[in-house]
Amino acid sequence: MGKKIYVGNLSYTSTESSITELFSQHGEVSSCRLVIDRDTGRSKGFCFVEMSSGDDADKAIAALDGQQVDGRAIKVNEARPQAPRSGGYGSSSRDSYGSGGDTRFSGKRSGFRS
Repeated sequence: MGKKIYVGNLSYTSTESSITELFSQHGEVSSCRLVIDRDTGRSKGFCFVEMSSGDDADKAIAALDGQQVDGRAIKVNEARPQAPRSGGYGSSSRDSYGSGGDTRFSGKRSGFRS
């Protein structure tokens, strides 16, 4: 069974192919996913690498944690499971029309006589 690895403190110039090449020196890489900022299109400075075996992943973590890659000391450790996200867009104590005492946008005309 494979193991997922978190790789942090990456240079913004690092690419998925360069990271895959680096980790493949320590075993078979199943996947590499560089996290990209959707607004800027630039790397966020971290990625996830999945190694095909747990032993290969452990070797890669031991060998690469703290190593200089593209001018930066990278942080390499086993990835933790993603925490469940609560809420989402529009979830709050107010409804989606902004009613919560503020009548400016609710369609009500406060302060005016009809």
